[in-house]
Amino acid sequence: MSSSDALQALRQAIKSKTPVKYSNGSGSTDSLQSATHFILSPSVTLPKSTPTRLRKPGLTSTDPSTNPRDFFTLDAVYFSWLLKDMSGAEYMKQARESGLAVGFVSITERKSVVDWLEGKTSDLQNIVPAICESQAPESTTPPGSPPRGATALPSTPRAPRQMDSQASPTKRKHMPDLADVEVVKKIKLGEIELRDRNTVLHGVKPNNFSSVKTAFADKLKKLKETNKGGPVTTPQTPDPKLQAKKARNLYPIIIISSSPTSLVTMHNVKRFLQDAFFETPHDARARAATEGNPRAEDVIAIYRRRTTIDSSGRETETQMRYFVVDSAEALSKFGQDAWDRVVCVMTTGQAWQFKPYKWNDPKVLFHHVRGFYISLTTDPPNPKIKDWNVTELKIDPNRRHVDKSTVAQFWKTLDAWTMANKPWIMKT
Repeated sequence: MSSSDALQALRQAIKSKTPVKYSNGSGSTDSLQSATHFILSPSVTLPKSTPTRLRKPGLTSTDPSTNPRDFFTLDAVYFSWLLKDMSGAEYMKQARESGLAVGFVSITERKSVVDWLEGKTSDLQNIVPAICESQAPESTTPPGSPPRGATALPSTPRAPRQMDSQASPTKRKHMPDLADVEVVKKIKLGEIELRDRNTVLHGVKPNNFSSVKTAFADKLKKLKETNKGGPVTTPQTPDPKLQAKKARNLYPIIIISSSPTSLVTMHNVKRFLQDAFFETPHDARARAATEGNPRAEDVIAIYRRRTTIDSSGRETETQMRYFVVDSAEALSKFGQDAWDRVVCVMTTGQAWQFKPYKWNDPKVLFHHVRGFYISLTTDPPNPKIKDWNVTELKIDPNRRHVDKSTVAQFWKTLDAWTMANKPWIMKT
């Protein structure tokens, strides 16, 4: 069987539920990776690297024999059907291990390919027509010329465009049946228009906010006149306690655990939260020792850039400053109201960490501050934190490129909690 029919042969075997067997040249084998041929039927055996007629997305080739790299191989198509029930991540992992790191069927196309192979659909995009082996090569003789060896009879030249226009029949205008038109009208009256989350937000008439503009015109005029004469005074008196806190630049405080099993310590917390790169505590301690800092500081300042968007759509970028401590003694350096500035506590799930805190009950503590439990992706679930109001963050021990998404999730969660519970501290 030709290579151009390999795709149809595979589909026929899957539709008829004929088991596909593997061969490595010297005999049958049970390993797909070590196999070199597929036995699709007693009379059809094809190399698994045979290019099929299924073209890769975005390409325009029409012949698998001349451009085999533009088409999926037989094992790639069969592999997509074989692992049809696996998740996307597991499917990609198995594809890489099987040597299909580049030429495997993508996750978005796998469903349509599997349905076509099983006969659930009759059409599949990007399949090129089969080329028959017995098809004769194109003749180099121009169309309308006599065969070689024959004498052409004299003829008068004709105008091709005029003849073609005369030869083409006139299209007849379609006249719909009046009975069918009435039936279609009745069907449309009973139709129910489906709506999604975007269409339901569209109003039936255009919005007009001129009344709002008119209502605030006088207020805007007074504000402009006040700006010319001096600072704007608001009718409401600001909270003196809030003004005092803003004036003192009370930066937010983050408390981490001093446990030796903690993944985030005073040695690596700055690189983790500020640079979005996780370094193991052991490596961070060794690096600090080589730099002449064997002992970590008890208070560390962390800076991060935060982008906010106001009501007019204008983006504003500010630099936020945080202080990190790992003990109640270091926290006492910030004064008696230090706990008012604590926005986050990282825990390892050990209750002894909270004994010197202002709230030593974890259920009460994480009502006043935002709690985080950081663990490795390989660690089992910790049953101690299931009743605590903490957010669990996972750190992959081998993939450092995912640290940015983990740290971004940390700051997003912390910002939302701080704006809802301690908004004055976000404006310092």
